[in-house]
Amino acid sequence: MSLALGSAVEQLKLLRDKVISPMELAEEHIHRIERLNPMLNAIIDFDPDKVRAQARHVKSGMLSGLPITIKSSISVAGHLCETGSMLWRGRRADTDAVAVARLRAEGAIILGTTNCPEFLMAYETDNLLYGRTNNPWDLKRTAGGSSGGEAAAISAGLSAAGLGSDSGGSVREPAHFTGICSLKPTSGRVSSVGHLPPCVGPFSILGAVGPMARSVPDLELLFRVLSQPYFLDSASTPVAYRPVTLAEAKQFRIGYLEDDGFIAVTPETRQAVQNAVKTLKREGFSVEPFRPASLDAARKLWDIFFMQCGAMFYEPEIVGRRSELSPVFRDFLSQAESRNPLTPQALLQAWAEMDLVRNLLLTEMKQFPILLTPVCSVPAVLHGERSWTVEGTTVSYLDAMRYTQWFNLLGSPAAVVPVGTSDIGLPIGVQIAGMPFLDEAVLAVASVIDAEFGYKEPPIAQDSVA
Repeated sequence: MSLALGSAVEQLKLLRDKVISPMELAEEHIHRIERLNPMLNAIIDFDPDKVRAQARHVKSGMLSGLPITIKSSISVAGHLCETGSMLWRGRRADTDAVAVARLRAEGAIILGTTNCPEFLMAYETDNLLYGRTNNPWDLKRTAGGSSGGEAAAISAGLSAAGLGSDSGGSVREPAHFTGICSLKPTSGRVSSVGHLPPCVGPFSILGAVGPMARSVPDLELLFRVLSQPYFLDSASTPVAYRPVTLAEAKQFRIGYLEDDGFIAVTPETRQAVQNAVKTLKREGFSVEPFRPASLDAARKLWDIFFMQCGAMFYEPEIVGRRSELSPVFRDFLSQAESRNPLTPQALLQAWAEMDLVRNLLLTEMKQFPILLTPVCSVPAVLHGERSWTVEGTTVSYLDAMRYTQWFNLLGSPAAVVPVGTSDIGLPIGVQIAGMPFLDEAVLAVASVIDAEFGYKEPPIAQDSVA
């Protein structure tokens, strides 16, 4: 197996033991990018000479010499930060986002930035600037969105790990589609300063910058670096990183659901949840069926803030320029505009209801502070697909993704770990979510599932030359 397909933790050990040098590891990743990225279209701003220059002068730190990528909506000094839009074409970041600066300060090497859908408002990565990103498991399928380029790069070994962002499942759906791990942290645990567009208003709750990698120990390592409070960020929380042992994690009761009672999931998705439950029970965790009653109310409010408020935020940017927008973003606008108009009174009422529903969910989760759920109704879908037949019912695009949206409304942590496969061999992840600020406990539970199942090489990685 290529060194580049090992976990970030494994690659760092090889570097520390001087089995491989930072330059050699960088060259390994450069080679893979040059070979595989033309098929995947995952990395969209890449300069091998810049990578080599970093590798020659690596800083010491927890990530010293580790090659990583960053989603192109997160500022990386000198790199394009266009958020997939022709309207922002050529926009370059002058400074690093806070999260990027923290990774760089610990010695990480930035390989480049990764593709995303226009303005991040889609579960499929496609835009008019760079085109669509393909899934390493099947090039006819999407790697998801909005952190689809990041997921594809990590899954295929073009990058050891990286950063995405998530307002409705955008690090979790791509992880599920491509067979990797990801974490949407509690809102404010990782600073979003330097994200474009800014995570403000309702998106300070819905949105989060989070790590993506091939193993849960990799997520834990990145989260340790990223989760220091940043007091110049009004949304930052003053919660320091504190590891949770397995013994401590076993004190939390875990509730699980195979579906939410409204939208069907595939049989293989149910089986993945069941297999994760069996693993946790065997390891001594208390796991019981549980379906919070407030989930659908949370989803409906998420729809108001993500769809309708999201469209309102972008209106000043797109006025008079709709002809320049990508089909995926026009589809988002069409769906947002199909809702009843959001009056000032309706928006105020929804904002108040958000607090009430969040309180209801927290009250329900008090008995089960950790939840195990599907990530999505279906595995990776074909480019452009917008509905599917699941267990004899039609499941629409946004409904299929609802299993991640609840935890954006709650602002709580949620991780994804690959567990199963579909009937045609596509990866299927499970989601481990928790009450706000239980990020470390969520990761501890996820690590048990990851150790039992975890990352497998996609076909494109197996066929590549090391």
